Amino acid sequence: MPTALLSVYDKTGIAELASQLHRLGWDIVSSGGTAKAIADAGVPVTDVADWTGVPAILDHRVVTLHPKVHGGILGDPTNPAHRADMEEYGITPISLVVANLYPFGSDTAAFEHGSGEAVELIDIGGPAMVRASAKNHAHVAVVVDPSDYTTVLADLSEHGEITATTRRRLARDAFAHTAAYDAAIVTWFDESEADPDPLPRTIHAALERADVLRYGENPHQQGARYRFAGQTSWWDSMTQHGGKALSYLNLYDTEAAWRLVHRFDGPACVVVKHANPCGVAIGEGDGDPIADAYVKANACDPVSAFGGIVAVNGTVTAAMAEPLSSVFTEVVVAPAYEADALDVLLAKKNLRVITADAPGEWAFDLKPLDGGLIVQQPDPVSVDRTDWRVVTAARPSDAQWDDLVFAWQVCAAVTSNAIVYAKDRQAFGIGAGQQNRLDSARIAAERSAGRAEGGVCASDAFFPFRDGLDAAAEAGIAAVIQPGGSVRDEEVIAAADEHGIAMVFTHTRHFRH
Repeated sequence: MPTALLSVYDKTGIAELASQLHRLGWDIVSSGGTAKAIADAGVPVTDVADWTGVPAILDHRVVTLHPKVHGGILGDPTNPAHRADMEEYGITPISLVVANLYPFGSDTAAFEHGSGEAVELIDIGGPAMVRASAKNHAHVAVVVDPSDYTTVLADLSEHGEITATTRRRLARDAFAHTAAYDAAIVTWFDESEADPDPLPRTIHAALERADVLRYGENPHQQGARYRFAGQTSWWDSMTQHGGKALSYLNLYDTEAAWRLVHRFDGPACVVVKHANPCGVAIGEGDGDPIADAYVKANACDPVSAFGGIVAVNGTVTAAMAEPLSSVFTEVVVAPAYEADALDVLLAKKNLRVITADAPGEWAFDLKPLDGGLIVQQPDPVSVDRTDWRVVTAARPSDAQWDDLVFAWQVCAAVTSNAIVYAKDRQAFGIGAGQQNRLDSARIAAERSAGRAEGGVCASDAFFPFRDGLDAAAEAGIAAVIQPGGSVRDEEVIAAADEHGIAMVFTHTRHFRH
């Protein structure tokens, strides 16, 4: 009779698996709580302590670390020397190992063994069994995910064995499982330092495929969403109510829109196209501020908004859904929808309608590079005015301060060189991704078409020459916010004073490439 060793922390379906294995003629060996769960289900089971002759010791740190266990897992039945060793030491071959690991990173109070400290959740025996089984996958099947129980049972029922193809796939998943587990432990060491390094010596990030996308950046490219193993995000909890499957760019642009709209406290709308905002506004009035925010955001650049992503930080109302439904939009994302609004939007055949939770924080900002990655901390956008300094004779009014803060938040999300013209917390002109700041200023002026007169300008980096400031003045801008730091700052300040423009230095640059 073949032997299966079952030793799991997550006991989902384990009793049912044991019962089916017993029905198929397998002997079951198990330990601790797993053995109890199997026995309670009326399935005959041999405890590992009886199998090895050694009880669990050292506060359960040593249970399966024994030659009878690992010899049974690692033995090659086709090797005469292995067979001789196993016969001499009374080692029974094990053909199936089912093991999953202590939930490292979870609440230690719920863990019944050891001191109650996080280190007790570093599993040793489990990974050792998993790796040994995966190494010997030519003769042993290893299962780390309860969802694979049905695959194993189907193989046994159909073929009378777990096939080589299945064993190989399960072994690959087992090594991925232990790799992710070790990565989580390394991250814990890094984060639990008294003064953790924001960019540690090594980064161990196990990623698991979460979704297969409709396609990549272009239809001939495959695309998928991966997530850090053991973690979830708003993408995992979101609900897509309608529309086609999401593509690579849908995710990329929607992430950008969703993150930007959550920078604002008031009812806000962001329209994104090719990862850049082409419309941003804060809603006003006592009526329907979310609808107001959308109408204003779309009005910034309705040509670019065609085929864009719309994100709002409040409930989508019918009053917002009506004008939105007349504009071709790829995705709309919001925390909630009125029933009437959802009906209107779902009537649009290809519109992807998403309900989502707020986004979380990024641990790292990563970009591919030949042979690896370049890594940096995420760029936080602060609106704390403590270190901001008015450098001109003219000073911003209260209303202009509100607009400067708004434009600064928008500008930090725009591809450099970035210029944003805004008024009354509504973007009217956004110049993005140009090789020089003057061209961005001209694009922003062209798109604002005089609507930002008396408003503000935000620049993500300093003006290297006064020409960008002159362009803003020509567009009727009354106040400017920029980091400062150019060797020609005094020349630019003098130009602002000539035009009667108030200018604020933030001393923080927000380049985005």
